[in-house]
Amino acid sequence: MADKTGTSRGTSAAPTAATPAAIRNVVLVGPPGSGKTTLVEAMLVSAGMLPRAGCIAEGTTVCDYDESELRQQRSVAVACASLAHHGVKVNLIDTPGYADFLGDLRAGLRAADCALFVIAANDHLDDTAAALWRECGRAAMPRAVVVTKLDHPRADFPGQLQAARTAFGHEVLPLYVPGPAGGSGLIGLLTADTCPVPGAEDQRSALIEAIIEASEDESLLDRYLAGEPIDPAVLAADLHRAVARGSFFPVIPVCSNTGAGIGELLNVVTTGFPAPAEHPLPEVYRPSGVARSGLSCDPDGPLVAEVVRTTSDPYLGRISLVRVFSGTIQQDSGIHVSGHCAGFFGDAAGRADHDEDDRIGTLAFPFGRQQRPATVAIAGDICNVGRLSHAETGDTLSGKDEPLVCKPWPTPHPLLPVAVMPHTKSDEEKLAVGLARLAAEDASLRIERNPETHQIVLWCMGEAHSGIVLDALAHRYAVSVDTVALRVALRETFCATAKGHGRHVKQSGGHGQYAICDIEVEPLAPGSGFEFVDRVVGGVVPRQFIPSVAKGVRAQMERGLTTDTGGYPVVDIRVTLVDGKAHSVDSSDVAFQLAGAAALRDAAAPGAVRLLEPLDAVSVLIPDDLVGAVLGDLSARRARVLGTDTAGTGRSRVKAEVPQIELIRYAVDLRSLTHGAGSFTREFARYEPLPESAAAHAARTA
Repeated sequence: MADKTGTSRGTSAAPTAATPAAIRNVVLVGPPGSGKTTLVEAMLVSAGMLPRAGCIAEGTTVCDYDESELRQQRSVAVACASLAHHGVKVNLIDTPGYADFLGDLRAGLRAADCALFVIAANDHLDDTAAALWRECGRAAMPRAVVVTKLDHPRADFPGQLQAARTAFGHEVLPLYVPGPAGGSGLIGLLTADTCPVPGAEDQRSALIEAIIEASEDESLLDRYLAGEPIDPAVLAADLHRAVARGSFFPVIPVCSNTGAGIGELLNVVTTGFPAPAEHPLPEVYRPSGVARSGLSCDPDGPLVAEVVRTTSDPYLGRISLVRVFSGTIQQDSGIHVSGHCAGFFGDAAGRADHDEDDRIGTLAFPFGRQQRPATVAIAGDICNVGRLSHAETGDTLSGKDEPLVCKPWPTPHPLLPVAVMPHTKSDEEKLAVGLARLAAEDASLRIERNPETHQIVLWCMGEAHSGIVLDALAHRYAVSVDTVALRVALRETFCATAKGHGRHVKQSGGHGQYAICDIEVEPLAPGSGFEFVDRVVGGVVPRQFIPSVAKGVRAQMERGLTTDTGGYPVVDIRVTLVDGKAHSVDSSDVAFQLAGAAALRDAAAPGAVRLLEPLDAVSVLIPDDLVGAVLGDLSARRARVLGTDTAGTGRSRVKAEVPQIELIRYAVDLRSLTHGAGSFTREFARYEPLPESAAAHAARTA
């Protein structure tokens, strides 16, 4: 258990490592329900870090769940715990399997040097598992496949092995197989003298041949074909190199409940997985943008560390989970914090660049929610740093004498907008503080304050993600918010030539106001913007007041025309000043501004102005067998389909232009339609006329 200060009780001390070679950073990846968290617990019990199985249920938590029921049901955050096995410190990083938390998965992949891809022996491998496997591949992550739940009544290890090879590739081969029915333990295909399990001899031959084929020693194949026995130590060394290169993926069956296979899995992790020095560092740059070369996983090198997760603890404050790539972090030392997400990915990243100096507060090794105090964390290790007031998820920590910045991992684009407003006046200030802290913690959350609709919009990954964010606002930051309908920023334009008369004449004693102007309005081609033309003759409008008319027209264009109180910004028109009147005493700049605005309103007779809606260019990636269903759904959304292309084996990409108002719930609807197998991107394309039926609704709700 952990007390309110975060100090651990009832568990062994945190393991430490003197060199990077004695560290393994392992991320657990897999679809929901595959048994990742239970596997972490079983490994910790086996290593003596937990007293017995079932401690998670009793409060000795390994994975960091929020107090809310939603977070108790889903692993939605990167959680880290460490164990020691045969003198090697193993940092286990548990990640969520839900598509809504892809950003957390990528953070876990950045923190690790190798992965355990967890699938259940009783489950069907769906597109979610394939998508997670592709994420590991994009990160060039060495990995092994762990098949769990061997004790389940419907467990089918041979069938799941074949399914994994079909889904992930023929480089997936078993290193161990379950023992005979009724027995316990595993049989090592490389080390066992005999293989009493049916089909195991063939699997052993396939394993040896795959290792030899991946070996850099070309003579091994000739020796093997000649019948010469190959030393298992040679095969093990070649296996290690193949796993580190990501050209071979061993399969290990385990049963977390009985502990079968856990020892073999830990042996593979400590002897077969690459150490931090064998895994490439991320790209590192100076703040000027010049690449910094020559870095390695050296405790004596320049400090380069990255914040892979940020949380707020009610007792300890802000806590940053940090992976140290180079150098050493020491308690109470000064550091430089760099965040250059926008510099690498542009403004679309939604996070402004920043550079500040800070100081390391408390230093600890994480064990779920528990904090195990430390004084230093060397290159290759993972630690928790407390009280970094400026650091956000994705930021780089470096030395003050040599500020550096890592190229951040690509953050997935949140595509589900949720508009919120404070429930009461007292919630307004608290909402700003809560959202700022959530944005620092969650790199996949984008907060938009729309200047046109005046709404606060939370861009989330999906409904589960939005639920987590809203729950955090309510329970962690005591902010009550209401979700409201999202308003799409429309535009107005003229659909035909129109004339307008503007008159602003007032005389109530003293200096009066006098300005009259007549204008003609013409529609322009989409994207042309605004043009103002002066065709006044005879000086009826003095030269000094002509810019005033244009200024008044522009102001009215920004306010809009379609309702009594305004409307949406007016675009793509040419306004020509053709006539007017002025007074030698009472005319002024303000008077002609008001007259120009009135003239544009007068020109906006019924039928002269139409609404424009924004269209997005959408690219939808889906399995081939779902193309028809997606095309039908897009058609119902008033989409203009531009084409369908092949996007790899068994996958297609549909390109279309879709009104933004039809995309508000598309992230949720597409996931439901494709059972989680579909994804999409969107980018603003242009504005087009809004259909009359939709325009009438927009006018009523403006």
